[in-house]
Parts: sequence; structure tokens; C-alpha cells
Amino acid sequence: MILSSSGIVASQIASFDADALAFFARVTAAGGSLTLSEKTATNQLVLDLKANSLWTPMKAIYPMVGSSAAACAQNLKSSSFTGTFTSGWTFSSTGVTGNGTNAYMNTNFAPASNLTLSSGHHSVYLRTNLPISTSVAFGVEQIVTQRMVLYPYAFNLGWISDLYDNTTSRLTSSTGPSTGFILGTRASSSSHKLFKNSVQLAASTSATTGTLPTLNYYLGGYNVNGTPSFYSANQIAFHSIGDGLDDTQASAFYTNVQTFQTTLTRAIAP
Repeated sequence: MILSSSGIVASQIASFDADALAFFARVTAAGGSLTLSEKTATNQLVLDLKANSLWTPMKAIYPMVGSSAAACAQNLKSSSFTGTFTSGWTFSSTGVTGNGTNAYMNTNFAPASNLTLSSGHHSVYLRTNLPISTSVAFGVEQIVTQRMVLYPYAFNLGWISDLYDNTTSRLTSSTGPSTGFILGTRASSSSHKLFKNSVQLAASTSATTGTLPTLNYYLGGYNVNGTPSFYSANQIAFHSIGDGLDDTQASAFYTNVQTFQTTLTRAIAP
């Protein structure tokens, strides 16, 4: 048996997508490792995203495989936006879990440098059912009109997506529980929608207002003008940031991510 530098049987390389292979190589170079099952599932995710016109809109995809900070910090889409984990995380085959006290991951993704006001999305796949009273948030805020924030069923309000002014561009839904795939997407200057799994929870046609944040987006915590806060203890099994997705793409995105989680035996039933 001959192995490549990415730890894949040489005869299997031809069956893997080049972008998947590049991701495997980044994981290995960072000191992480992936099982063959994780590689196979990740490769199929890449193929599915490409088949559904979802690969191009993605800027950062964190599939949370490899059970280590080195592996989970890697961006599947490219070598940009490698995450930086603080201490306080637990890594396992089912995802990453913060301690809810001071743990977060800096995605090193600044919305203002990579998105536009009329197009953006953020998503996360959560595996822990926490009460709606939990005060947690993911994202970045500089002022109330300069926000990209996803609240994972929190603050006694429910699911919230801010893109980008929370006074005119906020979507909220109290539909629980706090598990599954949540997606906030702005597909145009007059379309902001919030989805849980494949179901639309809220929508707005209000014109885009506000300003894109220039600071980095945090996962598992909230970047408030450079200060981390509102930490989460929910297990995270996937995260993405990128351009806006329309309804067809949003539905396909859930299907692709759910298939990925099912293959890894860590899916949450819708």
C-alpha cells in the first residue's frame, strides 16, 4: 500500500476532488489528521456543493473534522481564513465544543474586506439543545449599524440574524430547539432571510442599511469592537461564511450539509 503525502492510499487520489485534496494537505501540514471516513465525507461535500452552485459563493467553510484544533481550524474552501482557537475547546469526532466561559475561534474573516452590503451569508450547525435564555452570539459588531451576527437561539429571543444594521436588518424567530442548521442570508439589497434546516423562519424586504464590519468574525463567541463576549457551550459541527444564497441554494445547502453530517453519524434530525 502506497500513501500520498496527505495520508491517502495512492490509488484513491484519482477519485478525490482537487479542492478536497488541498484541504487534506492543509490539515496534515498544520499537524492534524483525518480518518478515511472523514476524508470521504468531506470530498462528497465538496462535490455536492459544486453540483449545486454553492462552492463559488463560499468564502470560508469549517467542516469541523479531525478532532483537533489543527484540523478544525482549516478552511475547506481555500488556504485563507484559517481559524485561531483560544483555549477552552473540546474536540471530538462529532464537532467542537467551547466551555461557554472564554472559548472562541477567530475566523480571521473581516466582512468588509470580503463581502458586500447586498450579498452575504453565515451558517452554523449546532448539536446541543440549550435553553433560549442562554446569552450567546457568533459574529462581529462595531456599532449597532455595523454588525454581522448570528444568535443561536439565545437572549430569550430565539434565532437571530443581523445583516448588517440591527434596527432595520434583524430577523428573529423563537422556533426551537437550539440544534440543527441555521442560515442567515442576504441574497440582495432587499432580501434577508433566516432558515433553520430547510424551513424559512423569517424574511425581510427592507433595503440594506448599515456598514460592513472591518473586524474579524468570531465563532463560539462574539467580537464586540475587538472584545470577545457571549460565549457558547453548544457543540458546533459546521460553519460557513460567504456571499448571499437564494432560496434554491439555501435548500440545497441544508441537504448537502445534512448528508455530510449523516455520513459522519453526527446528524441532528430535523
